[in-house]
Amino acid sequence: MSRPDKLTWEQAVLWLREQPGRDDLVRAAYYDDPLLDAAQRYASGPEWQAVHGFLPRHRPATALDVGAGRGIVSYALARDGFTVTALEPDESAIVGANAIRALARDSGVQIDVVQKFSEQLPFADGSFDVLIARAVLHHTSDLAGACREFFRVLRPGGRLLALREHVISRPDDLERFFEVHPLHHLYGGENAFELPTYTRALCAAGFDIAEVLGPLESAINLAPQTPRGFVEESARRVFGSAALPVRATGALLGNRLTWPLTRRLIAPFDHRPGRHYSFVAVRAG
Repeated sequence: MSRPDKLTWEQAVLWLREQPGRDDLVRAAYYDDPLLDAAQRYASGPEWQAVHGFLPRHRPATALDVGAGRGIVSYALARDGFTVTALEPDESAIVGANAIRALARDSGVQIDVVQKFSEQLPFADGSFDVLIARAVLHHTSDLAGACREFFRVLRPGGRLLALREHVISRPDDLERFFEVHPLHHLYGGENAFELPTYTRALCAAGFDIAEVLGPLESAINLAPQTPRGFVEESARRVFGSAALPVRATGALLGNRLTWPLTRRLIAPFDHRPGRHYSFVAVRAG
């Protein structure tokens, strides 16, 4: 497809699919088809297994997937026994509400799809037990307002999981983040905030923050990369294309036993613009 000055999100994803050598990125972002295969891969992958540990144990339970995109989180929630509402304003059959409807039909799971924005949720107070917002808060036009709405629609004791939010260390890093993001130059829809901006918005809305997961602390933020893959990628900056020392460094510092120490040593120096953080917050009741 030709590339106009500004693309829609759907057009940007379709453009990315056409680029040579970007298949791994497309799969990592779950933009590949068939959508059901991508959703099943997400639901059985390390990110969702880590998310699952933060979900409420009681069933039946209601869940709201905000900014649901293609519906991979909605599918995983429904498969795990939640009554699911997917909030997605884009009607796209590739990356939006119509894609979610097709996924629900093809998989046989029940997902109620609502086409609205997160800053003004069309639900009564206390409607949901859990709200998941995967890579949503950094896209909001009103971060504080979105957090207030999330708080409002959760029941007392309800849980917010704000996952894979882009973080910068200082304002000047925002442009650097835009430069490395694979799609921002196409549609201009990305953003990132400093870590205190997120936590202040959540606390001001009334949430108690139970967990702040750093970029290397959980598969939620690290996936689809593995600890060994992350170490090897870092080692390439030192050793270049020398495969043996790269693999040796990954094996030494990225294995199950050494990784907890490795990540603690790396974390204070990790200032990558747009790195992922995730937040687990509770509406006290």
